[in-house]
Amino acid sequence: MELDQHPETTHRAPFDDLLPEVVLQAVESLGFVCDGRLLALNSYENRVWQVGIEGGAPVIAKFYRPGRWSNDAILEEHAFSLELAAHELPVVAPTVLHNNTLHQYLDHRFALFKRLGGHAPEMADKATLQVLGRLMGRIHAIGSTQTFQYRATLEPKSMGWDSVETLLASDWIPIHLTAAFESTAGDLLTTIDDIWESVDSAWLIRLHGDCHPGNILWRDGHAHFVDLDDCRMGPAVQDLWMWLSGTEQDKSQQATWLIEAYRGFCDFDARQLKLIEALRTLRMIHYQAWLARRWHDPAFPQAFGWFAEPRHWETVIEQLREQLDLIHQPAISLLTD
Repeated sequence: MELDQHPETTHRAPFDDLLPEVVLQAVESLGFVCDGRLLALNSYENRVWQVGIEGGAPVIAKFYRPGRWSNDAILEEHAFSLELAAHELPVVAPTVLHNNTLHQYLDHRFALFKRLGGHAPEMADKATLQVLGRLMGRIHAIGSTQTFQYRATLEPKSMGWDSVETLLASDWIPIHLTAAFESTAGDLLTTIDDIWESVDSAWLIRLHGDCHPGNILWRDGHAHFVDLDDCRMGPAVQDLWMWLSGTEQDKSQQATWLIEAYRGFCDFDARQLKLIEALRTLRMIHYQAWLARRWHDPAFPQAFGWFAEPRHWETVIEQLREQLDLIHQPAISLLTD
């Protein structure tokens, strides 16, 4: 899932003129000679292509969704990626060409990246979590040294309350379910607001922001982090909680392995663990608003047709009610010897 900074105000399909020939022309405008091979990669927020290059390895071309991020915000993401890569961290940073990382062709902003292979890691494995914990500890140690000036901050208003407002103002939620959704979401967000009052300003650092397993390329015991499109200020646990799964005991054990390795490079305040269910809830609510805001993009009705079905909203409300119970439960704790 992508995290949104601003809802779109236009109903024009954002990439309707990004034809294959335009992708090739954009890449060739930077001095490459394309061999005609194009492979569309899985991305809904932006458009990403693997482009074949004559006499060389293919490149990855990422075309940014119009109106989502300012140029300054995109360049700040790129600078953060390059800063991490300069410290020999396995982050796939944009390629610098002609002293720039962000390029323009016609009305499209784009960047090129090196192609790397891999698959999502096995997150329940101790050795894997230790590798990832050490790497994320190093990333956060660097992330904590400065602040973003143009990127968003992860907080309940934009992620939660604004998302609920978007959904209630739309026709997506069936009338007979609107009151249940509004009440349940409101109770959850009020609780999250109370939890958020305890967030220490020192916890807010530069993050990857959307570090689910699908944004990690794993091969032969090594990881590469991709897609910092949602990097932002936020609590460190945002980059960790999506790696935990299973029972509460399972998650406690996994968190212990992960954070012990993380602490070898960066401090971690265990009080952040109480934010996990709040962050999960914000992600769930925001995901629904993200789909609603993007529905005019033809890729969304095609991929998420179930979003318009009443049963979907019944399931959403059931899940939010479960979160309402979970968010009041004690946080997972780290295990001791």
